[in-house]
Amino acid sequence: MALALTSILQCPICGFKRGEHMPADACVRLYFCTRCGAQLRPRPGDCCVFCSYGSSKCPPVQAKALSD
Repeated sequence: MALALTSILQCPICGFKRGEHMPADACVRLYFCTRCGAQLRPRPGDCCVFCSYGSSKCPPVQAKALSD
C-alpha cells in the first residue's frame, strides 16, 4: 500500500480547508491558515499539523502503522 502524500488540512478556527503536500520524511509542526492567518500547531500527543488537522496522517506515521 502506498503512502498518501497529500492531505486536506482544516483550520479549527475558521473551518477553511486546503489540500497540501506532505513531506515524506519530516513532520510539519507549524502551518498558517491561508484564510484567517491562524498559526496551527500539533495537538498534544500528535507529531505534526497533518496528524492533528488533516484528512491523512503524515507519511512517517503512516509508514510506522504499516510496519506494525
